[in-house]
Amino acid sequence: MTGAPDTEPIPRPAPIGPSDVPPTRLPRALRPFRHREYRLLTASMALSLVASGMWAVGLVWQVIALGGGPSDVSIVMAALSAGLLVAVLFGGVAADRLPRRALLIVVESVRLGTAALAGLLAALGALQVWHLAVLALVIGAAEAFFFPAYTALLPTILPADELLAANGVEGTVRPAAQSAIGPAIAGVLIGAYAPGVALIGAGLLYGLALVTLLFMRPLPQPVAAAGNGAEAGTKSSVLSDLREGFRYMFSTGWFFATLAFATFLVLLILGPIEVLLPFAVRDQTGSDASGYAVVVGAYGIGSMVGSMLMSSLRMPRRYLTVMILAWGVGSLPMAVIGFTDQLWVMVVAMFAVGVAGAVAMVIWGTLLQRRVPPHLLGRVSSLDFFVSLALMPVSMAAAGPVGEALGLPLTFVIAGVVPVALAVVALVGWRLPADEIAHPLDPGPGEEVTAP
Repeated sequence: MTGAPDTEPIPRPAPIGPSDVPPTRLPRALRPFRHREYRLLTASMALSLVASGMWAVGLVWQVIALGGGPSDVSIVMAALSAGLLVAVLFGGVAADRLPRRALLIVVESVRLGTAALAGLLAALGALQVWHLAVLALVIGAAEAFFFPAYTALLPTILPADELLAANGVEGTVRPAAQSAIGPAIAGVLIGAYAPGVALIGAGLLYGLALVTLLFMRPLPQPVAAAGNGAEAGTKSSVLSDLREGFRYMFSTGWFFATLAFATFLVLLILGPIEVLLPFAVRDQTGSDASGYAVVVGAYGIGSMVGSMLMSSLRMPRRYLTVMILAWGVGSLPMAVIGFTDQLWVMVVAMFAVGVAGAVAMVIWGTLLQRRVPPHLLGRVSSLDFFVSLALMPVSMAAAGPVGEALGLPLTFVIAGVVPVALAVVALVGWRLPADEIAHPLDPGPGEEVTAP
């Protein structure tokens, strides 16, 4: 599975447009903002994330306002997830075949139209639950096209040494915008008016995100290196493009090892966090929903801190080792959750898990952008997204029965300890330390940045 390493440097398009400020005048975390196109892209992403947070909350409360129960909410949210899961691989193909800025413009246009239609139907009193399910399916599919295009677009507007900071910014903005600001705005609008107003508000923000993208200059589209058949400019089918992405996954050792490790990591930790943590908080600490909110909030704050931390640093020389260990060893604090009866201990544990996970995610996003050939980046990003999405429902479905059968203490110990062993297997089994030494991302004297 390791594949033969290619020692030729990867050709990458030069970032478009001059920067506004010399890099030495700015802290490392802020250097991407000296580029006009990055500022516009980040502003659009932030507006879009706030809108998505508003949409998610407005959607649930609109179902309830229509008289729907838990089953109806499940149907609508399942439709959202289904649209995302079904379309994500095709979103990666589109990001590699089509101009990425144009693709983002189409995505925001679809989101704007969908949210506006939902709000209009609600205002007219014509909205039904099945309408919301269909509209949620469309929004989910649009989401699947957004992030492969966004991920693949960043290397065309930023120098390689500023991608880590940019991914740190995205990791900071995402939880703040989508999980805090958007839901808070939606809650105010729903409380003062109606859920339909929150849906219309989401549409307005999607519209602002669209307008911001329109101010960006056209960006270069990477092409495959000559001599690669269909990849070298001849017409290829969508299925052949998908196969090319899967070939890259199975033949590239560092990517396959990380994706395999992440697959099991999602399976092990997501269910306990999403399903069992509320019961641990209630049964072991005697706290209510407010205590659970504090623990979950600590996890989110930890993610923001970890992202900001990495955005201020250079890419680690041992980037694969640091990334895998951050995920693996960073899961260890979960082991204490099943035993402690102190809420503050759970808060500290989840904060630590959030920090470590965010550090790994920022490195991972940057690693994809710097080691994956540009013409494959959309598809490779979508494969990463697809694997995570595919096992989320499996982990959440299994967590409840496993927790009941083994008990919360043992379940959380497994979720905390097993990822450490898996990290060691990934590092040793695929010889990742040797790989990162052979392929430095920030080379020292006499070293050269090379392909996978």
